[in-house]
Amino acid sequence: MSDSNAGSPAIIAVEHVYKSVSDSTGTLDILRDIDFRLQARETAAIVGASGSGKSTLLSIIAGLDTPTRGTVRLNGQDLFALDEDARAALRAQQVGFVFQSFQLMANLSALENVMLPLELAGRRDARQAASAMLGRVGLGQRLGHYPKVLSGGEQQRVALARAFVVEPLVLLADEPTGSLDFATGETVMELMFELNRERGTTLVLVTHDRAIAGRCEHCITIEAGQVALA
Repeated sequence: MSDSNAGSPAIIAVEHVYKSVSDSTGTLDILRDIDFRLQARETAAIVGASGSGKSTLLSIIAGLDTPTRGTVRLNGQDLFALDEDARAALRAQQVGFVFQSFQLMANLSALENVMLPLELAGRRDARQAASAMLGRVGLGQRLGHYPKVLSGGEQQRVALARAFVVEPLVLLADEPTGSLDFATGETVMELMFELNRERGTTLVLVTHDRAIAGRCEHCITIEAGQVALA
C-alpha cells in the first residue's frame, strides 16, 4: 500500500476480492473488487459503517471465509488454492487472532489458554514461553486464574498473550476494544501496538474507533462494499 517497499514481496496481498451472498430475494454484493497489499511490519485499520463488510473482509484475509471471486496471498501462498485443513495449518503457523469477545477457554487457566496454541504446535517449551508472555502483558501473578475471575481488560491481555506467543507473521484483530471501557481499551491498544513493534508482525485490525485507526499506517475504508485508501 506504500511505495517504500514496492520491490518487496507482500506479506498480505488481497487480490480483486468479491463476496456475494444469494437468497430468495436475490444476490447481495458484500465486497466488490477489494485490492491492496501490506508489507512486513505494516499496520492497517479496516473501518466503515456497521454492515459494510469489515469483518467479512477480515475473515477472508484469514481464510476463514471464502471469496466469490479473487484471492488472498499470505506470505506468497494463495490461501484458496489450499483445502480447509491446509488453510487451518497455515493459520496456526503464521496468524494470530484477537477478538472483541476474547474467546478464551473458560475451563482453562490464563496460563493454559496461552499454552494451548504452543502445545498444538508441539512446542516443548510451551509452559515457559506462555508464562514469559503473560509476564510481558502484566499478568505474571495471574497465571492460575480462570477467565471468569479476570476483568475484561485482563481477559483481553490473555488473548493478546495467546496471539503473540506463537510469533505470528500476521496479527488480525476484530474490534479488540469493543467490549472494554475507554480507559481499559486505551491501555490494551497501547500494549497491542507495543507488542506489534517488538515482534515485527503485520497488523490488520477492524475498528469503529477513528482514533485507533489513526495510529495505523494505513486506513482501509469500506464504503458500499468497495475500498477507499487513505
